[in-house]
Amino acid sequence: MEEASLLWLLFLTSLLSCTTNQASLTVSPSSSQMFKDESFSVSCEDDDSSAGWTVWRNTSGETRRQCGVHWGELDGSSCKIPDMVPLESGVYWCESREGATSNTINITVTGGSVVLQSPVLPVMEGHDVTLTCRTKTPPSNPTADFYKDGSLIRTEPTGHMTIHHVSRSDEGLYKCLSSSDGESPSSWISVTGKPTTTAPPSTTEAPPTSAATAPPITAATAPPTTAASPPDSSSYQFVFTLLRHLVVFCPYCISTVLMVSLYRHRPTGNERPVSMAMTPPTQAEEGLDDGYDDVITAVTTEHHF
Repeated sequence: MEEASLLWLLFLTSLLSCTTNQASLTVSPSSSQMFKDESFSVSCEDDDSSAGWTVWRNTSGETRRQCGVHWGELDGSSCKIPDMVPLESGVYWCESREGATSNTINITVTGGSVVLQSPVLPVMEGHDVTLTCRTKTPPSNPTADFYKDGSLIRTEPTGHMTIHHVSRSDEGLYKCLSSSDGESPSSWISVTGKPTTTAPPSTTEAPPTSAATAPPITAATAPPTTAASPPDSSSYQFVFTLLRHLVVFCPYCISTVLMVSLYRHRPTGNERPVSMAMTPPTQAEEGLDDGYDDVITAVTTEHHF
């Protein structure tokens, strides 16, 4: 019973070691572009505070640099960057002590006069998204032209453009142009699919339909078919992170099981020892030995003769 309890304890410990947590990345202000000398902060939020999430980044001048090491002000799992400069444009993400990572965000710092305020994180399909063309000089939201993938969408006199019920087709590179202040950098807007939910089974049966009552399906009323949307990149990232942790921790799990198995099959002090004492020869065996000695003596005598 004691050995079985030890086995279950080690198994549960190994199983918990193989689990991964996903941090939620939050940004303030929530914009993918900002002016030089503005402040910016990134936070890693997770239910497990012991995971030790920290902020990392890749820029044109450095690769895989942790917040607090030559850049940023570290405050727990948050990182504040005061007085940003264009060289701090790059990719930011959260990473735990075990190597798990969050989704990544792209931040652009410009020394120009116009920025496009757009969502940093992906927008869920069906939601509305508002883009704002902001300038350093007043008025801060002048009349602006909005572009997607280099093509003009429309001109907005208030400097705001709202895209209603976004879909996958709305993904792309966006920028804005102010006739008095110039053009903003381009930012990529991502769209994620809605989470799928399974409807509970109906408890009542639908009445049967007959060919006479069922409405005919025509080319005008048939629902349109759409091509399958590409898989979300965050799913690939989660699968990659899970596989990486399995490769790291599963050998530990296997070695733990083998160790416990060897422990259970070890020899104990209750087993009877094997005796190495020789049994004395029987009378029949002694007779055979005497006969063998007589034959040897006879052969030796004949040889001397």
